[in-house]
Amino acid sequence: MIAALKTFLVGFLMGSADVVPGVSGGTIALVAGIYERLVSSIRAGSSALASLIRANMKDVRTHLSRVEWGFLLMVLAGIFAAVLSLAHFIEVQLEERPILLASAFFGLVLGSVVVASRLLHTPRILHAWVALASGIATFLLLGLSSGNTASDPSLLVFFGSGAVAICAMILPGISGSLILVMLGMYQAVLGAVNDREFLTVGVFVVGAVVGLALFSQLLDFALQKWHDIVLAGLIGLMVGSLRILWPWPDGVDGPLLGAPNEDVLIALVAAVVGFVAVLLVARLGDPAPT
Repeated sequence: MIAALKTFLVGFLMGSADVVPGVSGGTIALVAGIYERLVSSIRAGSSALASLIRANMKDVRTHLSRVEWGFLLMVLAGIFAAVLSLAHFIEVQLEERPILLASAFFGLVLGSVVVASRLLHTPRILHAWVALASGIATFLLLGLSSGNTASDPSLLVFFGSGAVAICAMILPGISGSLILVMLGMYQAVLGAVNDREFLTVGVFVVGAVVGLALFSQLLDFALQKWHDIVLAGLIGLMVGSLRILWPWPDGVDGPLLGAPNEDVLIALVAAVVGFVAVLLVARLGDPAPT
């Protein structure tokens, strides 16, 4: 029971992070020590779905037996609980306290970089170069975010947005919410959740399931074959994503960096709190390799 509640809490934290542009639920999963386990279960589930489409029932049963259902369902329950309960609150905080929120998550991601670096089995110079290249590429890519809002998007657009955003949500450092901002769909999706537009949200979720089924196959294979190189790339993603969380000017709505000009002390405190919180979560999750 305690393990299930802990898994639910991690899922809740993942969902809370995914609501905020610039923060990835995958970062929380990595810090809590469940990332590879989560990807493996998702991959097994997607393989079962592919076998079902081919009407190969024997393979369906084989793949389904490899899914950690209790673990996966508790993670998903936590994510959905966070999105449903915190979407409106986060939306308000983004408007009223952008510097405080951006600073807290800046510290969270920075702490995640420290924790993730401990997960490398055999650190090498190559991994540092991979992280550097990934970080620079992410930093530059996030500078291209326009933030234009889509006007009256169709259900097909919601489906496609879900398929693309979910790939980012499972990657540490790349926020699915940020991808929605770049696609101009963030406000539309958040509004659909807050207004309980179940058909629209359902189409978005179906798109996310399809995207996740395809992407998880590639990600799990890469982690199995090139663990440290992939992890180094993910660390770079997290470092580069700090650009969108820089609090001055508003680090949530704009990617341009600026000099600190207000609320410096409260921003520093919020960042430290976020940083320490990640270290505490990592200590509870004990993700360090043995």
